[in-house]
Amino acid sequence: MSVLKTSVAMAALIMSAGSVLAEPPKPDVAKLVTPAVIEDMRKFIDTEIVQVSVEAQNARFDNLTQDKIDTLDNQWKAEREAADKPLIAATLSSPLSVYLARIQGKSLGLYAEIFVMDKTGLNVGQSSVTSDFWQGDEDKYQKTFAVADDALFVDEAEWDDEAKIWRDQVSFTILSADKKKIGAVTVELNLTELERRMQAGS
Repeated sequence: MSVLKTSVAMAALIMSAGSVLAEPPKPDVAKLVTPAVIEDMRKFIDTEIVQVSVEAQNARFDNLTQDKIDTLDNQWKAEREAADKPLIAATLSSPLSVYLARIQGKSLGLYAEIFVMDKTGLNVGQSSVTSDFWQGDEDKYQKTFAVADDALFVDEAEWDDEAKIWRDQVSFTILSADKKKIGAVTVELNLTELERRMQAGS
């Protein structure tokens, strides 16, 4: 093979590799996040362990001031960089967090993250460590619990360049056994995996 042909072949390989690594087209969230997909999420959230855990934290943190909420949130953020992590450890070792971690694991890559919030937007349990402890100033809380009992918020899809997948957060209000709103949940979907499963018919 001539030098010219070799150079052309190498250039083609580089372009091919680049196309594999490049960000794929943004998926159609409306077509992927169907009522059936949401119903699957509701099934593992509408359970006693979720309801009991959220109601217990609501009672424990009843009438919590914003200053105290900010203190807890700042403690969480500081602990993420510290060797000693009492708040994070206590939250991640709770029965609810263990349950959510199992749900994430059993999904085989479909659920990238799951976290449950109380009536003020503080984390009650999560499948992995979140960036902050308080979600009350974010859409995942303000467009669910703060709106209505049946509120559902599907965020915009985001490209995860490190994992090379499209992600999307789906949030909705959590109800107690007697159908009163007590908190909210966010389930982060791996849209790339969801699309693969839909195409495969699984």
